[in-house]
Amino acid sequence: MVALDEIDLAIMRATQAGLPLTPQPYQNIAGQLGLTAEVVMTRMAAMQEKGVIRRIGAVPNHYKLGYRFNGMTVWNVPDEVIDELGQKVGQLEFVSHCYHRPRHLPEWPYNLFAMVHGKSQTDVDKQIQQIADLLGDFNLGSDVLYSTKILKKTGFRSRGYNINPPSYSYSAI
Repeated sequence: MVALDEIDLAIMRATQAGLPLTPQPYQNIAGQLGLTAEVVMTRMAAMQEKGVIRRIGAVPNHYKLGYRFNGMTVWNVPDEVIDELGQKVGQLEFVSHCYHRPRHLPEWPYNLFAMVHGKSQTDVDKQIQQIADLLGDFNLGSDVLYSTKILKKTGFRSRGYNINPPSYSYSAI
């Protein structure tokens, strides 16, 4: 665990719920904490370099944007090509996040996860087919876990020191 000083902890507490939705969010945070925007940005960049913060980015509510069909696609691909394939899948414009995860054999053979979002089931089906086509013969099996509801999204916490990916509730269909 990385040691953080009071300024880092104050920045983390101020941004737990996310950055302010303003044209200059770092200035807003700086104003709350009696710092400059440059100090806030430098500190956050340093925490990101140390691995305290994984990433800084927008976390959209896909449902509010009209994307009501959301599925975590799971793929069984050979371990020796997973990094290369994961990069390719992660670069698809409709994949919001892509992960390499351990298999849990024999029940769970999947090691590549990719979240897709669509405005219709047909959209999602087309996206899944595009991933399958990209993986080609390296696709040794797959499944899709569709979201049944969206759970609360959270930013980093001062005790855990990480940013959590969006949480979804899934069911296999």
